[in-house]
Amino acid sequence: MFPDSIKRNTGNESIHLGFLIFPGFPMACLTSLIEPLRAANEIAQIPAFRWSLISETGQPVDSSALVRFHPATDLASVRQLDYLILLGSPDARFDTPRKGNGVLRMLQRHGTVLGAVSGGVFPLARSGVMDGHVTSVHWCYSSAFADEFPDHATTDEVIMADRCRITVSGATAAFDLALMLIEQRLGPEVMTETACWFQHPLVRGEGVRQKIPAPRLAATADMLPHKLAKAVRLMSEHLQEPLSIAELCDQIGISPRHLERLFKKTTGSSPLSYYRNMRMAAARQLVMYSNRSMREIAEAIGYASASPFRQRYGELYGIAPEEDRARINTFRLRENRPLPTTEPALRTPISQP
Repeated sequence: MFPDSIKRNTGNESIHLGFLIFPGFPMACLTSLIEPLRAANEIAQIPAFRWSLISETGQPVDSSALVRFHPATDLASVRQLDYLILLGSPDARFDTPRKGNGVLRMLQRHGTVLGAVSGGVFPLARSGVMDGHVTSVHWCYSSAFADEFPDHATTDEVIMADRCRITVSGATAAFDLALMLIEQRLGPEVMTETACWFQHPLVRGEGVRQKIPAPRLAATADMLPHKLAKAVRLMSEHLQEPLSIAELCDQIGISPRHLERLFKKTTGSSPLSYYRNMRMAAARQLVMYSNRSMREIAEAIGYASASPFRQRYGELYGIAPEEDRARINTFRLRENRPLPTTEPALRTPISQP
């Protein structure tokens, strides 16, 4: 269920949402929230929703697409909001954490619902306000989030409303959240018309799980055969201490030969190769979104040392993990300016969900 604060504000008063943007935030997540609310106001012909763009200092902020946004105010000047939604990349942090985190705690004490979309869950969790709350984490950040916040409960549901916290996995889920807010405030008719304006065919509510791609397949994990899906789930749950193929088969209840045939038929690779690639995908999150050493990352996915990890990483991604981290850091934003690069081949930004 949504927090009670959503249902309290159903009279003539506008619901005020603040969007706190960090350098490198995914622009689609912001527009997916604002545009449905704007359309709902127009359809209902009342200002049911209003919003403010906020940055930590009030200075302009560049999105991950290098489109610059000009906030209306700085975070310290914010006093009353119904919602404050954080949008950023996984490495987004306050320049002055004590002050920024203090504002978040002040807002929560005054009844503001705090939330985040996609990578914005990282600075929200770093503030401490998510302690004891369940967080929706986008599948491509799940390993990095679990590494930094091992004690935080997470879910693969696209939207998680836990008391006065709302976390959302990605841009399309942010659109769904906006539709849910519209339905609560203006009713199902306005919500449906708003969805049709944008040709949004399916309104996903709470409890819907993320679609997670099966590695190197044109399919999602939930589309795999039952036994294979169970094997993949067990693999994902045992990255640091990998199970042997025999152990996997024992838990699934099939023979190694049958498992081999399933993987070959569906994925084109052996169970062992698939498992190694899954572990490397988790490792790449740590390369991109953590400061852990390569030895620590290797150990986190079950390698005894960094040397075989580096070799496998290079074979799979065509680049050493240290070089990959340096390449990705080329696109981090500092002081709201993209860092320049002298390598023409590296000019395509790393996208974010």
